[in-house]
Amino acid sequence: MLVTRFNPFKELKELENRLFNYYPAEADESGISAFRPTVSTREGEFAYHIEVDLPGVKKEDISIDVKENQIVISGERNYKEERTDKDYYKVESSYGKFQRSFALPENVDVENIEASSQDGVLEVTLPKLKIEKAEVKKIQVK
Repeated sequence: MLVTRFNPFKELKELENRLFNYYPAEADESGISAFRPTVSTREGEFAYHIEVDLPGVKKEDISIDVKENQIVISGERNYKEERTDKDYYKVESSYGKFQRSFALPENVDVENIEASSQDGVLEVTLPKLKIEKAEVKKIQVK
């Protein structure tokens, strides 16, 4: 018989992950789920990167603003009216306005932030400020 130690926190964490990762987005009056894009963030040697999955969102429908030490990415994924077959059994696509906000680290060069969109992925590059390392000055004790 294999003896394993029971870990209630592991079970609780797995339940939490299932609840928040697989629970469908809230639907509005039309039955269409709200759109909440997934985000990946990473730090490189010279810049921070934010990657936002925005399939079906045109770059003209994306807004990126920097205010009060935050970067705000917002926009709208529009419902496609050109569908001819309206007898869907289930629609898992989500539509609507979205907004994601991120606190900016102190060492971000706000004047040189860049963004590009390709294949449904928005990449925002936040370059780091070049901070000169202070020269060590030796103080003689008298």
